[in-house]
Amino acid sequence: MSEPKKLFIKTYGCQMNVYDSERMAEALGGQGYVETQSADDADMILLNTCHIREKAAEKVYSELGRFKGLKAEKPDLKIGVAGCVAQAEGEEIMRRQPLVDLVVGPQSYHRLPEMEAKTRQGAKALDTDFPEEDKFEQLKRRPKAKRGPTAFLTVQEGCDKFCAFCVVPYTRGAEVSRPVDRILSEARDLVERGVREITLLGQNVNAYHGAGPTGDMTLAQLIWQLDKIDGLERIRFTTSHPNDMGDDLIEAHGTCDKLMPYLHLPVQSGSDKILKRMNRSHTAESYLRLIERIRAARPDILMSGDFIVGFPEESEADFQATLDLVEEVRYGYAYSFKYSTRPGTPAAERPQVDPTEADDRLQRLQALITRDQRSVQDSMVGREVKVLFEKPGRLPGQMGGKSDYLHAVHVDDADVEVGDLRRVRIVDSAANSLRGVLA
Repeated sequence: MSEPKKLFIKTYGCQMNVYDSERMAEALGGQGYVETQSADDADMILLNTCHIREKAAEKVYSELGRFKGLKAEKPDLKIGVAGCVAQAEGEEIMRRQPLVDLVVGPQSYHRLPEMEAKTRQGAKALDTDFPEEDKFEQLKRRPKAKRGPTAFLTVQEGCDKFCAFCVVPYTRGAEVSRPVDRILSEARDLVERGVREITLLGQNVNAYHGAGPTGDMTLAQLIWQLDKIDGLERIRFTTSHPNDMGDDLIEAHGTCDKLMPYLHLPVQSGSDKILKRMNRSHTAESYLRLIERIRAARPDILMSGDFIVGFPEESEADFQATLDLVEEVRYGYAYSFKYSTRPGTPAAERPQVDPTEADDRLQRLQALITRDQRSVQDSMVGREVKVLFEKPGRLPGQMGGKSDYLHAVHVDDADVEVGDLRRVRIVDSAANSLRGVLA
């Protein structure tokens, strides 16, 4: 019996890419591949790329350059580029890096087995289509192997918002929602394999409108269907748009026990002028009133957000408006970035903010966010939370997991196993984690 071929996947970017990488590995598993953690051992290397960060394509080319020596040593080694950079660059990747054997976009990775077979015959393979068939249905069912207690599950892809800074509508396509029955089937399969918490993924997940038995369902209606699955203890979702935060989803945060008290709701700026230039279609005031409604439904909810500083034409007054919004919301988590151009997007053609000024603004914003994050985390000391334990800690007898609010928590107690969901009393707050004792 021949030895299995080895597959190395390097994943960049968001949780959806993590999910996609899992499915790519499953797709190639039918071709006799097993995953390896080392590129040196691989018979195939896949880079599953993200196009959100600055100079994303150049970083991919740099990574590919590191494989030249490996390809020379192993002529049969196949190298592929997948994901959003693959979608954006297409044939250019093969032109600039001839060592690449296949390029596949994020909507076509179910075709990987056929593409891999083509490369084994000495040909190049390129597929950056937006095919009509459902890629999720084309993939083989997940094997029944045991897995960790948390999992991602993609329910929606693409975006119709066309924010002026974003390439997602061009790399992931228009909004598409998976049918309810297929999501529920995949969720049950995950639970059978040991999963107790599922995070629903989408580029604009709360725009979900998947086909159900009596018509399209909203994300809230889908969550209530998932709530009925025995053994599924926790539900989360990301990433959301303020304009799609419907009344039923706000209500679900207050009434669905399995829906965790954590919400990532990007605002990007506190300036109405900049929000309009970003094509965000909401105002700072409408966002703040939305937060009020969400907190009225679930007072203890932990809010998370995204911010871009140094967006074209942002003034100091515009930036101060962002600081004011952060002061009012007091985020438990927030992610902030300096604006960087994306060729082909409207903002790329506008007058740019001085990089030194943008750096200064980013540092000031991050200092404020860090202060609030630490304050929210410190306020957990003395409280009891539920922790889903995911892995052993760094010290003997220590176990780590995530609280309802997504804080990292560890306990020094050997009487805990991976997958346990236990009540924990928080006794200390460190820089990026909490320490607790079993309640």
